Amino acid sequence: MTDLDFYGIDAIHLKERDEVLPGRLIVIEGTDGVGRSSQLHLLRPWLESSGYAVVDTEMTRSVLAGSGLKQAKEGHTLGPITLNLFYTTDFVDRFESQILPALRAGFIVLTDRYIYSLIARAVVRGADPGWIRSIYGLALKPDAIFYLKIGIDDLIPRVLQRGGFDYWESGMDMRLGADLFESFVNYQTHLLEQFDVMQEVFRPLTPVYLLSRLPSNLNKVFYHSCLMVRNIYRIRYAWKSKAKAAPFSRYTCTFYPYTSTHSLYDIFADVES
Repeated sequence: MTDLDFYGIDAIHLKERDEVLPGRLIVIEGTDGVGRSSQLHLLRPWLESSGYAVVDTEMTRSVLAGSGLKQAKEGHTLGPITLNLFYTTDFVDRFESQILPALRAGFIVLTDRYIYSLIARAVVRGADPGWIRSIYGLALKPDAIFYLKIGIDDLIPRVLQRGGFDYWESGMDMRLGADLFESFVNYQTHLLEQFDVMQEVFRPLTPVYLLSRLPSNLNKVFYHSCLMVRNIYRIRYAWKSKAKAAPFSRYTCTFYPYTSTHSLYDIFADVES
């Protein structure tokens, strides 16, 4: 069951109505081109084959604002405030019309990015951090967050293999470089810095566990650190390092260095076995 625990206020008054959310909310986060969709497309069918009802959602899928946002971005003329409010409208509409109904029905909700990417993008474009975080304060704290962390040097070849640099993913609206490549490097570097900042900002609210380097026995570490046992989406830390224990219980925000040789499918499958 997903707890009625919010980053800010209960704007939709779920607690007043004694809402029960038997589903689970799992977030896959990371910057542009890191491979979130690939992970989701591996994870969803595996969960369904294991007997779980699953829905997925991502940015710009809102019925209310999704198509308008995509159309507005085609002109390359959106200002930062309008862009932020467009994304906020898209998120709130999906939260009310897609995420909450699925959680009420007991589904596992897999979301390709959540409020963290939206906050990072907004702050890089000059938004006040306190203001943008308060806007997304109505968001539920997920049951699990997987942040696919990657360095800029590893990100560039992935984006090139995917088809090249995108105008907005390169921050060209802010002209951060003399050309698309330079702007991409500068914009994505700022985004990754914001993700690092958010680890510290959200740590008191949502315990964060960060692997500073990729261990050779990744699956073994996750077997002990993400003890899902028969309940795949109820993540609890059981692994304790010699230097420092990880006494986290209900909610876990998991951050780890990303490599294309490991997938969330591998991690979940290893835990279940």
